[in-house]
Amino acid sequence: MFALWTWTGSAPGRAPDGNRETFSLAVPTGPRGAIEVADVDCALVDPDELLHLDLGDAGSSVHAWRAVLLDEVEPRDTHNTSGPHAAAIDQADGMTKLRAQARYESISGPGDAVPLPIAAHAVPDAAGTAIVSAERAVRVLRETRYFGAELRAGLKAELRPYQVRGVGWLHETVSAHGGAVLADEMGLGKTVQTIGFLHGLAGDGAQLVVCPTSLVGNWAHEISRFAPGLRAVAWRGGEVPDAAGTVVVTGYPMLRLHGGVLADRSWATVVFDEAQALKNPRTQVSKAARALTAQAKVALTGTPVENHLDELWALLNLVAPRLFGHRTLFRRRFVRPVHEGSTTAAARLRDALEPVLLARKKAQVAASLPAKIHSDLLCDLTSEQERLYDQLLDKAIDDGFGHGAQRQSRVLAALTALKQVCNHPGLITGELGELAGRSGKLDLCTDIVANNLETAAPTLIFTQYRATGDLLVRHLHEQFGVRAPFFHGGLNQAERAEIVSDFQTENGPPVLILSLRAAGTGLTLTRAADVIHFDRWWNPAVEAQASDRVHRIGQTRTVTITTLTSGTTVEEHIAGMHDRKSALADLDDSAGIAALARLDDDQLIDILRRKREN
Repeated sequence: MFALWTWTGSAPGRAPDGNRETFSLAVPTGPRGAIEVADVDCALVDPDELLHLDLGDAGSSVHAWRAVLLDEVEPRDTHNTSGPHAAAIDQADGMTKLRAQARYESISGPGDAVPLPIAAHAVPDAAGTAIVSAERAVRVLRETRYFGAELRAGLKAELRPYQVRGVGWLHETVSAHGGAVLADEMGLGKTVQTIGFLHGLAGDGAQLVVCPTSLVGNWAHEISRFAPGLRAVAWRGGEVPDAAGTVVVTGYPMLRLHGGVLADRSWATVVFDEAQALKNPRTQVSKAARALTAQAKVALTGTPVENHLDELWALLNLVAPRLFGHRTLFRRRFVRPVHEGSTTAAARLRDALEPVLLARKKAQVAASLPAKIHSDLLCDLTSEQERLYDQLLDKAIDDGFGHGAQRQSRVLAALTALKQVCNHPGLITGELGELAGRSGKLDLCTDIVANNLETAAPTLIFTQYRATGDLLVRHLHEQFGVRAPFFHGGLNQAERAEIVSDFQTENGPPVLILSLRAAGTGLTLTRAADVIHFDRWWNPAVEAQASDRVHRIGQTRTVTITTLTSGTTVEEHIAGMHDRKSALADLDDSAGIAALARLDDDQLIDILRRKREN
């Protein structure tokens, strides 16, 4: 993508019309024109759009890039400087140090040199101390176009420009460092980018993809669909194929149980999908992953840091041990100071990650995707819910929360019971004869579904609890005559695949209920554009992953994500943790409960007790 921005003569101006986004760019600041990194309002366009947009009196950088796109010029190795403030600039790894006050680099061809002003390549590095050099910017563009032509010849898929760039990035990063982490936001097509990468290395030997068991069939299907020149084999034991052009696909449990068989051979490439499964390097499956021998290792994840930075080190060490070999050093240089709030350490970490980790957002690269609208709704408790909530908490207080491991289990039991009351009191009392009118959350969810049924808007409802999912299935049938499938962990792979396939058809069910954990990764459910989170999970990244089942490429409508929170309850505490958006804090379920258990009784009770003043 190109980011178009304007200059008033002293500062950035309003971006041209189009898909707008704010980016950090290197721009002149102050009376002497020193270059600093600042947030700039930009309009995003792809290369083809840049060629045909009517931009009026466009600046020299636009003309220069259009010339490159039209192949009217070729890059050359030497760099020219011009202008009254030209200065010598250090070059390192394709980055230009921010020491000049003004600079023009030139790309030349058979005719005259075309100046490429700094505005045309003013993208800073992660630390804000350098910008991409003109030479590298042009080289990346040309290589991406080359890869695009190559991929069009070998793949049965029309890759978007950023996906083509992703394939090229994987090749150059693996070539330089032996591995890479592709951490694009959910829905941007990490699978098809990886298949393009595997296709380019088909002649180097057999390749291996390790993924969650539920995705083995999907990977084999997608490889056969997009790269028919590759032979995809879903491996569940027995002899391991080793011919060039073969891609062996297996699940993490098979790697854990039969890692020795897979480690007996050298692979051209090993890909770890949903690589957050390997975030703990001490587990048996992580040790088996590290025992695999491969010319290249690639980790795919939409959440490289689910809970804390040690997990990130585990992925980096897996794919690039030469760069990230010492956990103690990583903790000392990054983990501890970042947790202590050091912005310098955070910038240093981003700089260290840049060579091997690519994490792009939808807003940056997929401007054609529709927007997401978040709606957080507080639900009133019914009087029955209020009474039961207070009774359960009073009993837990009377019984005591205990100490040590016992304390954590008692806190979990109390928390689970209170959250179930928030969903529906019948889940605790067992009185499930009449469901309507007894839960503020259920009644509000019913109203949303009713509206969506009227507007023919398919809806996904996520819940943490199997019993809540069963209750929703029954309630929707009683209220609307709707038979809503329930996608949960108790189903086998064939049953899950059938539910997804049926839902995605034009006349599929109007509502689909899903277990948050079972359906949080790997599914595409773009027929829906409305998502309801019926209950709250500690980790906002888990909810975001689930929401992105619908906000993926192929979606044509604005996605509405509604979270239901029972007001005055512990759910408000969980929602408050989400609002703080502490991406590096321990926010998974077990860590959240452990944090509660570390509080003294008075602090714990204050969080769990209903806030009547609300």
